[in-house]
Amino acid sequence: MPLEVEEIEEAVRKALEVRKKRNFVESVDIVINLKDIDLRQPKNRLNLRVLLPNPPKEPKIAAFASGELALKAKSAGADVIDAEELKHIDKKKAREIASKYDFLIASAELMPLIGRTLGVIFGPRDKMPEPVPPSADPAKILERLKRTVKVRSKSTTLWVKVGNERMPPREIAENAYTVIRAVERSLERGWQNIASIYVKTTMGPAVRVA
Repeated sequence: MPLEVEEIEEAVRKALEVRKKRNFVESVDIVINLKDIDLRQPKNRLNLRVLLPNPPKEPKIAAFASGELALKAKSAGADVIDAEELKHIDKKKAREIASKYDFLIASAELMPLIGRTLGVIFGPRDKMPEPVPPSADPAKILERLKRTVKVRSKSTTLWVKVGNERMPPREIAENAYTVIRAVERSLERGWQNIASIYVKTTMGPAVRVA
């Protein structure tokens, strides 16, 4: 049955209460277990990008760009990899970039080169850059990406970071609710394909939501 934000918030509060204090800021994840779904079938695999109402952290973003676009992207908070540097990126460096950054963007004219030379590394990792048209404002694209989380069904258990221990429980719950609804809408049988849902801090015990 569909959940209310208040139910999730109650579970978030409990997860935060039962955890032991650590010397680092713990993340808060929503854990969704799927059932009666064959992920060997491509149509059943989830690969979603969900826009959160309360972004939990500043993601790391890199921009493949030169000139004015590079300046704007850097000003908006992205690390810049210019066109000349791009030409010398090998597969090892590409893997490092894919691991370091949550999202990549690129000026549209560089996309064919990136696809030919680095697509084999970025593609399987879901790190292909988002193309930026010449007239677009990269700041707006970066602002959207900073509010985005990825949901991929590598297995029947989905782990999605929706907050951290310093955030208000209500904001974490709103993020979790947004993710749960996005997953539900993407499943063939909706709630009938969800076996259980938990909230969990990085090192703490899981608290069942549904």
